[in-house]
Amino acid sequence: MLGPIFDREWITLPRNAGHYFTRSLYLGGLWILLMTVWQTIVGWDVTATLGDQARFGLLSFQILTYVQLTLLLFFAALSAASTISQEKDRRTFLLLLITDLYDYEIVLGKLFGSLLPIGLFLLGSVPVFALLSLLGGVHYYQVAGAMLILASTALAAGSLGGLVALWRDKTFQALAMTVLFLVMYLCLAHAVSLLPRITSNVAASDVRNWQNALEPFLALGEVVDPPLAENAMGIQSREYDGLAAAFPFTIAMAVISILLNGFGIMMLRVWNPSGEPIIQRETPDGEPTDPDRIHAAPGEARPVWYNPILWREIVTSAYGRRPLLVKTAYFIVLALVGYYALFVTEARELSAAYGLVPIGILSLLLISAQSVTSITSERDLGSLDLLVITDLTPGEFIFGKIFGILYNTKEYIVPPLVLVVVYAIRGQLGTPPTFGRNLEGAIALMIAILILVAFTVMLGIHIALRTDNSRVAAISALGTVFFLSVGTIVCIGLILINGRFENQLLSFAGFIVAGIGGLWWVLSAERPSSALNLASAILPIAVFYTITNILVGKPGTNESTDPLIPLIVTGGAFSFALAAMAIPLMSEFDVAIGRISAIGE
Repeated sequence: MLGPIFDREWITLPRNAGHYFTRSLYLGGLWILLMTVWQTIVGWDVTATLGDQARFGLLSFQILTYVQLTLLLFFAALSAASTISQEKDRRTFLLLLITDLYDYEIVLGKLFGSLLPIGLFLLGSVPVFALLSLLGGVHYYQVAGAMLILASTALAAGSLGGLVALWRDKTFQALAMTVLFLVMYLCLAHAVSLLPRITSNVAASDVRNWQNALEPFLALGEVVDPPLAENAMGIQSREYDGLAAAFPFTIAMAVISILLNGFGIMMLRVWNPSGEPIIQRETPDGEPTDPDRIHAAPGEARPVWYNPILWREIVTSAYGRRPLLVKTAYFIVLALVGYYALFVTEARELSAAYGLVPIGILSLLLISAQSVTSITSERDLGSLDLLVITDLTPGEFIFGKIFGILYNTKEYIVPPLVLVVVYAIRGQLGTPPTFGRNLEGAIALMIAILILVAFTVMLGIHIALRTDNSRVAAISALGTVFFLSVGTIVCIGLILINGRFENQLLSFAGFIVAGIGGLWWVLSAERPSSALNLASAILPIAVFYTITNILVGKPGTNESTDPLIPLIVTGGAFSFALAAMAIPLMSEFDVAIGRISAIGE
């Protein structure tokens, strides 16, 4: 029913050995989370009672579902968008349009083919949730409702990513707009709660029902933590009908998915192929045509800078003719998140994180998308091969790309820095809220943000030059930034749940080992080096140390920790990783672009 595109994915996916490896890693990560929750609830030196097991099952169910929802929401959208964008960059998407395939076979085949691995990951977690329900505290209706919410969220996010990729030609625009639209949708779903303040015709109960039907995290909260209900005898109990709570959201996501895919099918051949034809330069009648200028591009010749890579990145439209769309969407999201974080959220401990964390992660993801596509777009278009016959030096190419990326992403770098200044003025960057403490925290945060930006730029270039598959390169770069961010948030949440991180050292050691293995695979799996191996080892340890240092502060007092020590540890680790990527990359530049072969090294 879905056509040969989906059939090909269905047949070839099990042949990839990496598919089984990633499924094992996915389930292994869930197992490490379960170990952490067990240490939090029970511990290893205490005999668990039935009540302990029930609390363990409920808390594990809540944590695993929220973590999976975050992963599915992000990777489903990016997987669908990158699948179509890769075809467009390689000019093979046009070949699909001239076949006898129906429009729905192209759109739906690409969508469900990209979601097939994600769906298998979700199915692999069903036995884990089923086992948790046997411990008590979790009803099987809740498991079924959670699975419906997770599946419908992945379908809707993938439909959005596929539609954006069909609309935009450039990979950067497709990835960036997909991430921005996801965040914007979540912000608008939360903004529905402001309707009772605007008009008295809307009841708060109606707004809550609308939000539960539109926002995935709120809908999942109704399933995993059902509200209290009062029976006829006046006794309050929880309603465990998770299916009834999941049905409105599932229906809403199904309708949204149908509308998005229907619009994509209708506009498939309107948006594609796109682009204006190249018009040859006109000459006056009777004037002989210069043979050397027959194939010249039309228009006035422009002088090129000493570094042609930097000139192309800054002067030309290297990433599409309408980058203003991405920046406009980003500033809309920035305004929504900033308003919620600064004016709606109450000022309390770690309140600055409500604005800095989402804006910082979003900016790093957009910078990562820009950096990785700056290389993959060149390779897919074949323009990277032109470097083989030029006299460009590695420094000109690498630094041209770096400064070009920083110039094109300046709108994503400045807002987090401005937000740090705002929080410093409001006195929310340190306790006690003195001027010196806030100034010191602001300086440390700004330096740390700039180091993370430089690391993200170098990471995207490093992965793109070492990975031939553009889709794999984009997902690896964005996934690394995403896992570093979300993994840090999960660790913070687990520490705050128990309040004593020393009781969870064993499970956090598992997280650190998993993080080291993942970074090693991304940074140096193909061409390992001692510096990259060391960078992969120290980064997770430095991040974990910084987390615990900030959360614990100065024991016995209400004073926050000195920001200089976390800055030195984290900044030094990320700076070393940046240098470990940049120096070998320049020395292996000829291998990366194909001037010489890596065989025999």
